[in-house]
Amino acid sequence: MIPRVVVAGTSSGAGKTTVACGLIGALRARGLRVQGFKVGPDYIDPSHHALASGRPGRNLDAFLAGPELIAPLARHGAAGADVAVVEGVMGMFDGASGRGELASTAHVAKLLDAPVLLVVDGSAMARSAAAVVHGFRTFDADVRVAGVIFNRVGSEHHEALLREALEPLGVPVLGALRRDERVRAPERHLGLVPAGEREERARAALGALTAAAERHIDLDAVLALARAAPSLPGAAWSPEPTEGAQGARVAIARGPAFSFHYEENLELLAAAGAELVPFDPLHDAALPPGADALVLAGGFPEVYGAELAANAPLRAEVAAFAVSGRPLLAECGGLLYLAEELDGRPMCGALPLRARMSERLTLGYREATARTATPWLDAGERVRGHEFHYSQVEPMHGGDQAAWTLAARGSERTEGFVAGGVQASWLHVHWAAFPRIAERFVSAAATARQAARA
Repeated sequence: MIPRVVVAGTSSGAGKTTVACGLIGALRARGLRVQGFKVGPDYIDPSHHALASGRPGRNLDAFLAGPELIAPLARHGAAGADVAVVEGVMGMFDGASGRGELASTAHVAKLLDAPVLLVVDGSAMARSAAAVVHGFRTFDADVRVAGVIFNRVGSEHHEALLREALEPLGVPVLGALRRDERVRAPERHLGLVPAGEREERARAALGALTAAAERHIDLDAVLALARAAPSLPGAAWSPEPTEGAQGARVAIARGPAFSFHYEENLELLAAAGAELVPFDPLHDAALPPGADALVLAGGFPEVYGAELAANAPLRAEVAAFAVSGRPLLAECGGLLYLAEELDGRPMCGALPLRARMSERLTLGYREATARTATPWLDAGERVRGHEFHYSQVEPMHGGDQAAWTLAARGSERTEGFVAGGVQASWLHVHWAAFPRIAERFVSAAATARQAARA
């Protein structure tokens, strides 16, 4: 296991992404190969890690993948890197249920046996910071809070007060970042704006972050902590190419409107024999030629509704693909794109739905059981997934069957739609723990190709 450090926060908004991206950028500027990871199901923070590192951003989610795959996934993702920076989720001890440690930053830090850098928002504190750090350090003796980085520090005097407060604890202060609006990333309803949507501004902010980390964080001390992490032997996760896999062309929606992809899902598709062919529904007037299957990922179709509506040729082609019987998997944003309309704008019309954005957030982990069979899932098969959306849909008439039965916090409900070869739902699934999804999806695509040729 390579040198590694976990960047945790006292709460959401403490500055984890600021510190993680600054560290990744500053360590890369030293000539190191740095791998960024994000604890939890987030797609957006990894896009900023990828911009900072030049490597794909990856997730470590102990609910979606299972605790047993956290270290193997870290080994896989960090292959060829010199150091890993793992950004946490929410507050350090906030887990999947709100009651236990499952999928929390602390849980992942223990699974990786990694030292923790605790990010503390110092903007409205002085000596009280010591009480906060003391509590986080002693709450779970198996979590090694090895250093503190203060964020939003007002001045040299303020920094001196914070450092003095922590001296009796014996926890080293490894950095103190000043307030700086240049490094503040814009936000929208699902969190930060993905780096790919504002790459020029994101690179400027990253440059400022890198400079701030070089100036205000003890990078030598951070590296020493990472390199002191104990050996964690074991095998790396692998997509394991399928023997005798049949080739198929899988069209993958990419670009600003459909940017939510887990890297391992794409690797599993490729390992199963798929040729992945990206296209951008904002600009491409047609699907990639010869596509045997289609993946419409999550993202922000609501933000780009006018552009998607204006691309009538592609909408018509997607609608025709949906009735062809070829495999079509749509997650969250992809579901909205398949609807008749989204906020009054015409979409593909592949499903008889009206979609709209609302102010109500649906968020959380789900135990999911396939309610209706698809070419790649049998009815009754179970997976784990995640919902995160402000959208709602209204069926215009019956006929489509539900995709899933979702269970969470003691209640169940049906969700999503299956029609022919289409499965569309709000559920995001990380396939590392369920590689059969990719294998069967590609197999169904290959079968569709053979049928078309016949």
